[in-house]
Amino acid sequence: MPRKQQKQTRRKRPWMWALLGVVVVAIAVVAVYFVNLNNSLGGLSKPKDESIFGKFDDKPAEKPAEWEGTERVNILIMGGDNRGLKKSETARSDSMLVASVDPVTKKAHLFSVLRDTYVPIEGHGEGRINTALALGGPNLAMKTIGGVLGLDIQYYVYTDFEGFKSLVDAIGGIQNFDVEKNMNYVDNADGNRYDIHLKKGIQDLDGTTALQYVRFRHDALSDFTRTERQRKLLTAVSDKMKSGWTVVKLNKIIDSISPYVETNIEVSDMLKLAQLGIGSTIGGSTQVPPMDLIGDKKVSGASVLSIRDDQELMDYVQSELAADNVAAAGSTNGTGTNGTGTNGANNAGNKDSANTKNSSAQTSD
Repeated sequence: MPRKQQKQTRRKRPWMWALLGVVVVAIAVVAVYFVNLNNSLGGLSKPKDESIFGKFDDKPAEKPAEWEGTERVNILIMGGDNRGLKKSETARSDSMLVASVDPVTKKAHLFSVLRDTYVPIEGHGEGRINTALALGGPNLAMKTIGGVLGLDIQYYVYTDFEGFKSLVDAIGGIQNFDVEKNMNYVDNADGNRYDIHLKKGIQDLDGTTALQYVRFRHDALSDFTRTERQRKLLTAVSDKMKSGWTVVKLNKIIDSISPYVETNIEVSDMLKLAQLGIGSTIGGSTQVPPMDLIGDKKVSGASVLSIRDDQELMDYVQSELAADNVAAAGSTNGTGTNGTGTNGANNAGNKDSANTKNSSAQTSD
């Protein structure tokens, strides 16, 4: 080999070694990241002796159908108040939202379930829908709520007050959020730790103030408007997580909420769902049952919310999902709109404001 060519080759080799070094370091960083991510995700699934639902694990007949990854996936998101409970007791699911995601159209729909809806609960007669969790654990809650909506619910995620606060703080809070009215409520439990004091207007919310916003229900329409606020805040959280998503933040977010969250989602499915969630948008959000399907009912002298027609409610849920798919198809063809539309929430809000007679059916926090 001529000396000149040998000299050029020797000059190139340091760059080749440097490039190889960068590749090796990158592979090592990614490997460590996924090991840490798997460890973090694994912390969300608690073993029986650590789970607050451990006493319900001996009921395999109530396990939901598995998600294959290609069909619609439905996730029940539940919030509860664990204050004052004994270890042997389970809280009611005072907040219930079903996130229904179509992996084909990448559209998600949020259904807020009114907690005082009176429904059949397998093995326990009839009761408020939020008692299913306390009576039979998350599997019974998924079966009960899924049966009412006509959906197969494969997964659940449960958290308490502190878990919600940790999530919002971990993503850096919610900026420029519109609090539509003054909100004030004195909660005498835990030394007034969970009092609500919010001023009307555009403002930044941290975990504490975001929790105040989604908990407030002391107005004319009680839980009707609270579920609408919960969908509004959850949409903002979803947008923030997608817009600020980085590999560094992901582990931090998961680790911060892990002590307060329980779920049946396996690590392998979490990764698939995370990928699906990042690529999806919220097509709509809806209260169920809608106002025109709610009837009056008294149980032991207390007002509850009855469903006028079970099949009509299931048809209503399917029509909301179909509307999302039509909007998605129109957007693809350039004839629709994209983004986080809230047609369902707006419809629910209009119906709520037109009817206040059922507000007495709601129980206090």
